[in-house]
Amino acid sequence: MSHHDPIIRLRVRLRGTVQGVGFRPFVYRLAASLAIRGWVNNSVAGVAVEAEGALSTLQEFRLRLEREKPPGSFIESFESSWLDPVGYDGFEIRASDSSGEKLAAIAPDLATCPACRSEVLDPANRRFAYPFTNCTHCGPRYSIIEALPYDRPNTTMRKFRMCARCQAEYENPLDRRFHAQPNACPECGPHLALWDGGGRVLEAGDEQALRGTLELLRQGRVLAVKGLGGFHLIADAQDEPVVRLLRERKRREEKPFALMFPSVQAAREHCDISAPEERLLRSPECPIVLLRRRTANAGALALSIAPGNPYLGVMLPYTPLHHLLLARFGAPVIATSGNLSDEPICIDEQEAVRRLNGIADAFLVHDRPIARHVDDSVVRLMLGRELVLRRSRGYAPLPIPLGPAGGMDSGPATILAVGAHLKNAIALAKGGQVFVSQHIGDLETSEAHEAFIRVASDLPRLYDVQPALIAADLHPDYSSTRYARQMAEHSGAGGVFVQHHVAHVLSCMAENELRGPVLGVAWDGTGYGTDGTIWGGEFLVVAENCWRRVAHWRQFRLPGGERAIKEPRRAALGVLFELFANAAGGRKDLEVISQVNERELAAMMKMMEQGLNSPWTSSVGRLFDAVAAILGLRQTVRHEGQAAMELEFCMGAVVEGKVEAYPVRLAKGGEGPAVLDWGPMIEGILESLGEGVAVPVIARRFHETLATGIVEVAREAGCERVVLSGGCFQNQVLTGRAVAWLREGGFQPYWHQRVPPNDGGIALGQVAAARWGIVPAADQGSQRTR
Repeated sequence: MSHHDPIIRLRVRLRGTVQGVGFRPFVYRLAASLAIRGWVNNSVAGVAVEAEGALSTLQEFRLRLEREKPPGSFIESFESSWLDPVGYDGFEIRASDSSGEKLAAIAPDLATCPACRSEVLDPANRRFAYPFTNCTHCGPRYSIIEALPYDRPNTTMRKFRMCARCQAEYENPLDRRFHAQPNACPECGPHLALWDGGGRVLEAGDEQALRGTLELLRQGRVLAVKGLGGFHLIADAQDEPVVRLLRERKRREEKPFALMFPSVQAAREHCDISAPEERLLRSPECPIVLLRRRTANAGALALSIAPGNPYLGVMLPYTPLHHLLLARFGAPVIATSGNLSDEPICIDEQEAVRRLNGIADAFLVHDRPIARHVDDSVVRLMLGRELVLRRSRGYAPLPIPLGPAGGMDSGPATILAVGAHLKNAIALAKGGQVFVSQHIGDLETSEAHEAFIRVASDLPRLYDVQPALIAADLHPDYSSTRYARQMAEHSGAGGVFVQHHVAHVLSCMAENELRGPVLGVAWDGTGYGTDGTIWGGEFLVVAENCWRRVAHWRQFRLPGGERAIKEPRRAALGVLFELFANAAGGRKDLEVISQVNERELAAMMKMMEQGLNSPWTSSVGRLFDAVAAILGLRQTVRHEGQAAMELEFCMGAVVEGKVEAYPVRLAKGGEGPAVLDWGPMIEGILESLGEGVAVPVIARRFHETLATGIVEVAREAGCERVVLSGGCFQNQVLTGRAVAWLREGGFQPYWHQRVPPNDGGIALGQVAAARWGIVPAADQGSQRTR
């Protein structure tokens, strides 16, 4: 077997109609035909499969599981994870597993199944054109449930009394609507209405409201559409003026908009779509998938959908309402969350009219209440696997198993973790499972903070538990941390405060079922360090019950502190000042220096000299910003991560193959951590610029350098297993090169799959720290509440 196709283990968890339909014999035969080793069994949640073989064989196995499944079976959720092999002999059907709490795991909301879709599009069917059609295989779950068990009286469907025909389906064990809690039809279920911008009824009734909506869309209007987990703002994606207008009204300058296409075929006209990407687009989770644009057909879509971005965020219709709209409109629409930037998505029509008045020209609403906001999930393909960047509809709140650490489980059974400040999600540990909430967002506004508090009280209430421990970020000023402190005081629960980058590493370990020792590489924009500086370029060794910072990237000052996040030129000045001291100001050959006005430049230099409002940072996120500014790509940003994304995107065709890395220096730290010095790399970059080397080539060499730096520290730390986490590892080139270099060096790399590498995964890491009792090595007690 080649070095590049090592043996790996695929774990699959299938929920849906997968028992009593010949599923296990089918899996057994398929595995045998591919010479795969492992086992299959029935569990309280569905069917579990563990399969070992070469990566390419397992990818074929996974695709064929869905494609060739037995007639009569229906896969409601298909969770897969790639793990280290354990060495199975042969393949067997194991006895059913009835262990494990029957944690009535609340199912996520699922995209319309093929059977319901064909009914909605069939004029002879009683549910023809009915926007709320669903069955046990699809439809709303998490967004309508108000309490467990999941029965109709405990959902927002309780006010709709089923008609005789729906009731008969509901009670017939042979019907696919047997116990489908949201079951409804035109006679007894929810209905649409079209309102004007002020909330007055323009059209009542499903057909009339749909027609009116389509008419307005064709006229170039912005519509707010109440969907499954909240409102979308939709507009014609081929109409440049309306897309610009939407940007202006939503106060969203350049951040890409998501698109909804009527079909995969329609999406193919604009994007390259591989087989695994098509699988994701059509999956029951139906997330937004980041797809590479095709340059040939670029003009057909409005240019301002994703300015300067070679990827488009694409999804397919996932409710009957979206299917009906898109089938009749026959062209892609913008489908962005119904909110102002930095606010949570609207879920109630009165609230939507109040908050979206002035953004939307009209409102397509319905009378099925939404119990909680659930945004669209965002996924990209990373090294042939799915990588969830925003975990929400379709994924939340599916549990992640969390076993004990090294046979010891020092933490209490019930833990609530409140996550980070940005891309917030919370997590609830109950027994051996961790339920990670839907994406809540950045806690920058009072509306976002209220949404956070709602979810933080909602999840424990749903599972009927009282958290014994509250876990939060170490940063004293995060609103989530302040909330955790108050909650711990009021409830008498203990509090644990977990360093941000440790939580990143632990979330990746938990997802990959790893225990220490590992070398964790946690790179992002900002995290509060135990020494009071801003961390973000960290190398942490996590052992069985403690962690140690073994290395970090060289620090530099950020003139203006927080302002540097919006202005990459400030990070660049910090880096140049660290290298050349005051002589940095004289580098007029660099755009980043020549474009800053003299007075501002002098002020920033003085701030750094005197250490005023210019905190130290080791952040790789800010290093990306600095290099993007030095290369003249971007001096100020309009949305988070924009400069780093442009540095990744500018490489274009230079991505393939090896290039020469710039030098870096690893200086041993004596007692403290070692320092990985970017100085020689920045000097190399400046030299390349001076020699007229093309910016894409320099950018590619920069990525290569970061990846080789990881291997250098891994050798020094002597850890075979290396875990990559933090927002920087959303970057495909960085992650791809790091994994390649690590494998070549004889290391075993791990990265995220179903939990985001960004701050959306922090809550899971906080739970792991509390459950496994992981504290700083030097001071075993410092994480407990002081």
